[in-house]
Amino acid sequence: MTVQAQMVRFALVGLVNTGTYYGCYLTLLNWLPYVAAHVIAFGLSMVGSFFLTSYFTYRIRPTWRKFVLFPLTNATNFVVSTSGVYLLVDVAHFSSRYAPLIAAALAVPITFIVSRTIMLRPEPAVRERDPERIPQA
Repeated sequence: MTVQAQMVRFALVGLVNTGTYYGCYLTLLNWLPYVAAHVIAFGLSMVGSFFLTSYFTYRIRPTWRKFVLFPLTNATNFVVSTSGVYLLVDVAHFSSRYAPLIAAALAVPITFIVSRTIMLRPEPAVRERDPERIPQA
């Protein structure tokens, strides 16, 4: 699969993730305060996003290691988009109404690179208990 195909799939997963988050948030809002609804919906959508990213975007087997590292993609997106909003509004004098949309679009390629690095990184070799044993190639 080409990098371009992975990027398209990554963007599609992002759209599904956003819809999942918002649907969960609105549903949970019926029973919980908005902050609790946001946190739970965010967590659920991130777990779903991890599995979609594994199976659909990169077509790899998910691992615990990748699952633990996956939130770094969301942190990257947050930092890049927040910095972008600031730069667009305060430095470039864009409208604060549209700046988040532009910043989010600019964050996608950077977030994709971080995601690709985490998800396609080879797993570390498992150490054998018997030091005399020769690893199989």
